[in-house]
Amino acid sequence: MMHSIDMHEMTQDFFECWQSAGRYLDKQVQGGIQSWLRAHPNPPFLEHLSFRLGNQLFFIRVEDVDEKVQGPGSLRGLLAVAEGNRGHACLLPMKKQFFGGAWVPDRGGWGLVDAKTKKPVDPAILVTDEKIEMTPWELQDMAVQVVKEYLDKQGYQIMSWQGNPDVDPAIWFVGDSKGPEWVVVRAIRFPVNHAPRPNNWHDIANQCFGLSQVGHFAPVTLVSADQPFQSQDEQPIPLWRGHAMHVRFTGLEC
Repeated sequence: MMHSIDMHEMTQDFFECWQSAGRYLDKQVQGGIQSWLRAHPNPPFLEHLSFRLGNQLFFIRVEDVDEKVQGPGSLRGLLAVAEGNRGHACLLPMKKQFFGGAWVPDRGGWGLVDAKTKKPVDPAILVTDEKIEMTPWELQDMAVQVVKEYLDKQGYQIMSWQGNPDVDPAIWFVGDSKGPEWVVVRAIRFPVNHAPRPNNWHDIANQCFGLSQVGHFAPVTLVSADQPFQSQDEQPIPLWRGHAMHVRFTGLEC
């Protein structure tokens, strides 16, 4: 499926607010948050920041309580990415101090509030021992990160990337042609080991034609690290959030 997505960038004023918000959240966990999902300022934006703590995912929109500085994206986008990932949609109200101009949270604790109810959110309290199976959004985002890291190691300049499984292409980068190239990424669960190109491949190519005539397909296979591989008929072990898995990716298909 093809969608138009918001590619607005952060203003310098909002970037400073966003940086302060991220640093504040990182200090709420001893040793810092180890599993950031989004901690970069590049478009497109559904959330401004996101992370995993234990078996829970948190998606955050940073807001200026005085409404003088506006961030990219929308509340609708925040709710969509949180729902798609079975995570928590949160707001982080920030305030610019009159003296010194530093950005600080407007509330105590983690500073977070539920995006719908506006009640305080304490991520640590929400973590449980329950095993939660990863959603298609989570698997797609992981697959996109695998391909992005591959392109980074090959020395390519990444222009943009996003993990919404309903949006193609997933990655834009500056390729060997010295111009923009695009990648359609698909996450595949064991026992399937390869995926065909999407049926609407030509529609995607036509959509991208104004920017680039060079496209790639990147299937990424994911399998639980606990999969025994003892029989061709064995059932796949679920991919649990936060648990180890094996990844198979052999490169871009032109």
